[in-house]
Amino acid sequence: MPSNPPLLKGRKILITGPTSQVARPLVARLAPNNEVIGLARFSREEDRAGIEALGASTLAIDLAEGKLDSVPTDLDYILHFAVVKSGDFEYDMRANAEGVGLLMSHCQNAKAFLHCSTAGVYDDQAPQPLTEESPLGDNHRVMMPTYSLCKIAAEAVVRTQARLLNLPTVIARFSVPYGDNGGWPWFHLMMMQSGAPIPVHTDGNARYNLIHEDDYIRMIPSMLAQASVPATTLNWGGSDSTSIEEWTEWLSEITGLQAKLSPTSETLRGVELDPGKMHDLVGQTEVPWREGLRRMVGKRNPELLR
Repeated sequence: MPSNPPLLKGRKILITGPTSQVARPLVARLAPNNEVIGLARFSREEDRAGIEALGASTLAIDLAEGKLDSVPTDLDYILHFAVVKSGDFEYDMRANAEGVGLLMSHCQNAKAFLHCSTAGVYDDQAPQPLTEESPLGDNHRVMMPTYSLCKIAAEAVVRTQARLLNLPTVIARFSVPYGDNGGWPWFHLMMMQSGAPIPVHTDGNARYNLIHEDDYIRMIPSMLAQASVPATTLNWGGSDSTSIEEWTEWLSEITGLQAKLSPTSETLRGVELDPGKMHDLVGQTEVPWREGLRRMVGKRNPELLR
């Protein structure tokens, strides 16, 4: 584990995708003690106002257009969480792959650049748990046709720019985030409440590494400490894996709601990560997934807890 993660106080930090379920809690945690700038398209004025209410300033920019003149060049850190999943390959490739390359070029004087990638870059038919050296593949095509391919392309651009610009970079392949701000398990809870079927793959338990927002926020400094040239690539997820079947069963136990699992081949297979390298360089997660899910329900839907 690194001995010198940066102290994120009094820093100038750009966070892209600040309105997302993942990045909004990060803005809330960092803005009180840092100069945080949230960059997004901000198509809804209320979203922009919400981020500014957390203490951050905002920039309304579409990364696909690459017009970055208003972005400061004296940033300490960039936390790149923005992602576009419109289904239009031309636009999504511009926004996700070209956009991050242009952003890195504009912000090349930063101390470190964190690129949030996804476990969705892996070949879901490769042997699991998946290490950082496992084969890549288009595993999200069944649900989001542009997602995996654009994320793989973006990683290639990020790796290239890190070397060209000598910009210390870490690529974090994120699993399934959740917490007080929601997440995939919360959508499953809402489906359970409405009696909707929950797709699970016919191949069997679809395993993932749920990671609570407290853990991924706590890990940000240590992730930044791993930024390097060439870029460092790390799996980023919970230390213990679980499956949709297991977490919906637990949600049933703590709420009394029933999960109607619907086996199908037209859904994600599951992408279980090997967190060994993350453990060595960044550390282990601390919030057990059962405790985290109980906290999520207690925060968002306390009336549903038994």
